[in-house]
Amino acid sequence: QLQLVESGGGLVQPGGSLRLSCATSGFTLGYYAIGWFRQAPGKEREGVSCIEVSSRDGSATYLDSVKGRLSIARDNAKNAVILQMTSLKPEDTAIYYCAADFRCSRWKNEYTYWGQGIQVTVSS
Repeated sequence: QLQLVESGGGLVQPGGSLRLSCATSGFTLGYYAIGWFRQAPGKEREGVSCIEVSSRDGSATYLDSVKGRLSIARDNAKNAVILQMTSLKPEDTAIYYCAADFRCSRWKNEYTYWGQGIQVTVSS
């Protein structure tokens, strides 16, 4: 069973940056599409970004509100997928989850494997 682990979260001031990582062992993440989701208190879990499997085109998609501020990429040497977050805003505060399946989707129900989640707090 594919197990995903998020890391790199924490507290950051508005305008600051964080680098989230989604990693696993025993499997090659290049064979999976990896999505990042977030859930704030009282809100639905929403898709933030996704990167397609490398064997397809490896393309990335983003939620409109994070375009230009967040960037997703694979770090194959570490068997991980990175979400580089810059120019962070208080509304980015949420628990962030990574998820894996064989294709990217904006619908959370279509992902089979999930990490436990990690807190990102943007506050002054």
